[in-house]
Amino acid sequence: MLLALSALTVLAVLAPLLARLGLGRELGYVFAAGFAGVAILIAFHVPQILDGGTVETSMDWLPSLGVSFALRLNGLSSLFALMVLGVGALIMAYCPRYLSSHDPHGAIYGLLTLFAAAMLGLVLAADVVLLFVFWEATTYCSFLLLGLAGGRATRPARRALLITAAGGLALLVAVVLLTVVTGSTAISDILADREVILASPLALPIGALIAFAAFTKSAQVPLHFWLPGAMVAMTPVSAFLHAATMVKAGVYLLMLVSPIFSGVPAWSALLVSIGLTSALWGAFMALRQHDLKAILAHSTVSQLGLLVAAIGVGTPIALAAAMLHTIAHALFKATLFMLVGIIDKEAGSRDIRELSGLWRVMPVTATMTALAGLSMAGIVPMLGFVSKEYLFQGIFQADFAPAAGLVAGSIAVAASALTTAYGLRIVYGAFGGSTHQPGLYEPSPAFLAPAAIAALAGLVLGAGIDLLNPLVARAGADVVPGEPLGAFQFWHGLSPEIVMSVIAFSSGLMLFLRRHQVDRLLDRVVVPDAGAAFDRAHAGLIAFGYRVGQPDRAGGTMSHLVRPLGGVVFLAAVGFVTLRNLPPVRPADTVGDWVVVGLFALGVAAAVVARDTLAAVAALGFVGLLMAALFVTAGAPDVALTLVLVEVLTAVVVVWVLRRLPARLPTGDGPRLPWSVLALACGLAAASATYALTGRRGPSTASSFFLDNAEAATGGTNVVNTILVDFRAMDTLGEAVVLGAVALGLLALLGSTAADDHTPEPPADADHLSAAASVFLQVSARLVVPGAALVAAYLLYVGHDAPGGGFIAALVAGAAAATHQIAHGRLPRWSRPELLVGSGILVSLGTGLLASAKGEAVLAPFKLPGLDAVGVGSALLFDIGVMLMVLGMLTAAVDRFAARTHRAESSRVHP
Repeated sequence: MLLALSALTVLAVLAPLLARLGLGRELGYVFAAGFAGVAILIAFHVPQILDGGTVETSMDWLPSLGVSFALRLNGLSSLFALMVLGVGALIMAYCPRYLSSHDPHGAIYGLLTLFAAAMLGLVLAADVVLLFVFWEATTYCSFLLLGLAGGRATRPARRALLITAAGGLALLVAVVLLTVVTGSTAISDILADREVILASPLALPIGALIAFAAFTKSAQVPLHFWLPGAMVAMTPVSAFLHAATMVKAGVYLLMLVSPIFSGVPAWSALLVSIGLTSALWGAFMALRQHDLKAILAHSTVSQLGLLVAAIGVGTPIALAAAMLHTIAHALFKATLFMLVGIIDKEAGSRDIRELSGLWRVMPVTATMTALAGLSMAGIVPMLGFVSKEYLFQGIFQADFAPAAGLVAGSIAVAASALTTAYGLRIVYGAFGGSTHQPGLYEPSPAFLAPAAIAALAGLVLGAGIDLLNPLVARAGADVVPGEPLGAFQFWHGLSPEIVMSVIAFSSGLMLFLRRHQVDRLLDRVVVPDAGAAFDRAHAGLIAFGYRVGQPDRAGGTMSHLVRPLGGVVFLAAVGFVTLRNLPPVRPADTVGDWVVVGLFALGVAAAVVARDTLAAVAALGFVGLLMAALFVTAGAPDVALTLVLVEVLTAVVVVWVLRRLPARLPTGDGPRLPWSVLALACGLAAASATYALTGRRGPSTASSFFLDNAEAATGGTNVVNTILVDFRAMDTLGEAVVLGAVALGLLALLGSTAADDHTPEPPADADHLSAAASVFLQVSARLVVPGAALVAAYLLYVGHDAPGGGFIAALVAGAAAATHQIAHGRLPRWSRPELLVGSGILVSLGTGLLASAKGEAVLAPFKLPGLDAVGVGSALLFDIGVMLMVLGMLTAAVDRFAARTHRAESSRVHP
């Protein structure tokens, strides 16, 4: 299983490279073979699964939380995995003839494969945290795939992302609550604790959150509108999304938790009511459409609604029917989408009002479309007929309320009647009537073959239902443990569901025959546009945020500061009123501390009263150095060293800033008293909070733990550094990656001086450093930069046992790079920001993965054979990565700041 998941991931990563090597759109055939190979890997375990076994693999992922990267192959996951891979292989084989030579083949094949990998990981996950990760991965893959359609996909992609991401948040909360109730994240343990979960007061919110998550993913009313909008995606993406991936994730989740909630009246009532409402509404909306792709998009909402309703009924027959119909739906929906793509390519339109009589020129395409339409409508002899019969039987068993089965069955029949009507509308609208385009012809066999395979599979598996019985029965055993399912039969005699089918077909046929009157009636019905309503609500929320943030966009500094500073004063007032009976202060101050505080007060006063720009900057720098001195006296040399280096970098920046500021600070025209009062109040609030909340307790439990265990657990004696690179390395990695992203964002938005034709030099008549000063700077830089590099290397090396580390080393190296920029007008050659950030990410992630390869948790500390004696271990490797990412952010900022300063000076001298 891990090999199957890894194979798809590797294919996705290699897709852009393979596309550039000349394969182009033909790469789809290679990927189709890859999907088929992965399906064979899964199918290899099917005999063991059918015998009642399971295949499991697991490795530690987050051991402190009891979370494992665990995969499990059982009956249910086998059914969904083979469906994902089978349909995926057909769509990959369809892509080469559908895509043009100008399409981004690498991105399309890579994202489609990553989409399949995410869905495969979701159905194989044996841990709810891992399931959630793959659940979110499908969300983001679908968003990126929709984005390939260009600007017209902006709104639909945004809707899909926001709706399904909201469902992801709901699932995350449900995962947390399930873990709290059961004490485990293993899915098998959670399913085994049904009674514990249902007896918990959290059972209701857990069930509601899981249902909400599934409704967002499977496009159930009222959260359905994102799915029809997603039809802007190219046809292969739509086919995969509708048939086997995104929307089926919600169905899988509901089936997965059915052992817990089946038989609970509230669960059944929710799923059956929402599912049947979606089935009826989706079919009604499909009947209103004229675009073939729009008809199929709304029909997916309807078909998924029937699946959700059957799962909600929860009986063995209903659940087994839902599983069988999941397969049938995957086959006929993939077929129909691929054939609609062919029609669009060949005829240049998907509008049934513009298409007519294509059966004469495209008879094979017409036959395959008819077969898929018959399966969708549940007509003999297709697989859809068998699955629909059992769906009727299962839904009719609903018993959560009096006459629930009768009402549910009636609504299901009505939805199926509408399905028959729009199914006939698809076939006749495109292929019936007179031929308007006699010059058309059948597509190439390679283009038609994937859709034909799916259509013929629906035909063969209808009469050959015995081929599916073992796998569906085994999947049912996972969902309904202890209750063996009866085998499906192609024909099981006259029964209520046969009567229901006859009513549905005859009603649908009548609607089709009276289609002109029906169309006129439907045109008069005003239907609310849920997508437009969502867009208006979203726009209103953005507008509200704009109004909230409007004061912060004013020109004056105080408009930015008045609200947060007022908030500080308000919090201090609340604390003054509510805080009582504080512990006594533990005296730890020395005479030296008070001397520093007195100097600090003088520095602040000097900064406030100074009117000379250079004097004000010097006073602020003096205050910063005094803060570093306070940290030294408090026993925090790492923090003190960091502050000193920040002051050095600030001084470097001041060199640029002072060249653009007036010699004296402006006094301002507005009243100064209110701002002075606010500033004093904030100072008093901060001082009061410091006095009330610090110095009143001993070391915390966490600090005692780190002080007692840091050296034994990590080999380092600098506790601050061991926390950053060992105990909380994942947090450090995340923060460093954010800094790297900032650097790349600066380069992407503002460009790089390396990409400019030239870096503007200050003109000869500008107010700039004299030639002698420039020479002095350049000579000094030749000494300072190598010396700073050596200091940075030393601080990096000793950081695990003495003050230093990757962040501090990056500050030293950043100061050196900035000095080089000032002296020479450019950064050193070794300081390309994108190269530094990329290398840092690779080094840090590589260190974490190397720990995993050694059987440890990701980013767990480990020793390097032969190098441990000289102090080189995983902590140093990880710190090197952190240093490179932070340095990348600093050099990107210096690069852009210097470039903007040069341009400003040039424009000032040469307007």
